[in-house]
Amino acid sequence: MRVGLFVTCVNDTLYPHTGRAVVTLLERLGVHVDFPAEQSCCGQPLFNSGYRHRTEPLLRRYATAFRDHDYIVTPSGSCAAMVRDNYPRIAAKAAAEGRDSAVPGAVTEAAARTYELTEFLVDVLGVTDVGAYYPHTVTYHPTCHGLRMLGLGDRPRRLLEHVEGLELRELPGAEECCGFGGTFAVKNPAVSAAMGADKARAVTATGAGAVCTVDNSCLMHLGGILAREGSPVRPVHIAEILAGTKDDPVPPAPAPGTARTGGAR
Repeated sequence: MRVGLFVTCVNDTLYPHTGRAVVTLLERLGVHVDFPAEQSCCGQPLFNSGYRHRTEPLLRRYATAFRDHDYIVTPSGSCAAMVRDNYPRIAAKAAAEGRDSAVPGAVTEAAARTYELTEFLVDVLGVTDVGAYYPHTVTYHPTCHGLRMLGLGDRPRRLLEHVEGLELRELPGAEECCGFGGTFAVKNPAVSAAMGADKARAVTATGAGAVCTVDNSCLMHLGGILAREGSPVRPVHIAEILAGTKDDPVPPAPAPGTARTGGAR
């Protein structure tokens, strides 16, 4: 099985350790992982801002970069949803408008091979116990794209419940948005901050030492609010939890408001 890692802009730029954690985890499970250097942004910021035509070249780049892989795996529910839900429709519209008539098939086929990390583990590899060890209390926030567009359901929770040493705390109002929403946070900062403050209070109320999600963009938003409010809760991506084992040094929760970083490739 040959898997291409779609690391995403946010992870490559700000949270490279998440990409490294995905590789560590998948290779431990016997998966060969490639990192196509020609990959780029999925185009979600452009598309969400109304620039559909400017998004089209990124669809072509994505389909080309990952054309030789059996599966495409990304540690981002948001970007996976962009590819799976929007790419086929954008490509079809481009063809209908007389641009890139050959593109829809390649783009739709690549989108069908794209998986968010937790659904790849559960649905493709058929595992919920990945041999992970994380001796901390954790609460899980289901991000909007993973919850509503991908329909991840309980997949992330099932993986977390099998992590040795991890105590999973229930998050009140778990299905409420954290307020990030990508460009929404830029265009509506006051509303975004208010929603984030509500979510941060719920996270802190769990008494957990860490909050995890499948999206570092949401963790960035929550982590900043938690840090400014002086909350002891740390943000951590689920890939980093699942990548740790008892053979590693005891994994600390990252510093408040941050995610652990390291080389991306």
